[in-house]
Amino acid sequence: MRRFAARPSLWALPLVTLSACATAQMHTEEQLATVAQGCGLSGGDVMQDASETRLLFIMNAGVTPPQRACIYQWAHRNHMHLVVIHFANGPAS
Repeated sequence: MRRFAARPSLWALPLVTLSACATAQMHTEEQLATVAQGCGLSGGDVMQDASETRLLFIMNAGVTPPQRACIYQWAHRNHMHLVVIHFANGPAS
């Protein structure tokens, strides 16, 4: 009897593995602006590229660690990787 108890876990393993493979969705500019403002950034500081939806970009020279942590937590919940781009002297004009 004990030998049969281990079998359900063998077929359940692929189901658990597949559920962990969630894909990132493309968010609207309004959604990203809401997240940015909720974390204390400007609406245009947080961006997502349609060609690589798994990446979330912060483009701001003065991002504080708490702001970065706030955006990171949202990105992580949405199956995304955070990319922080710092401008050394600000954007070129």
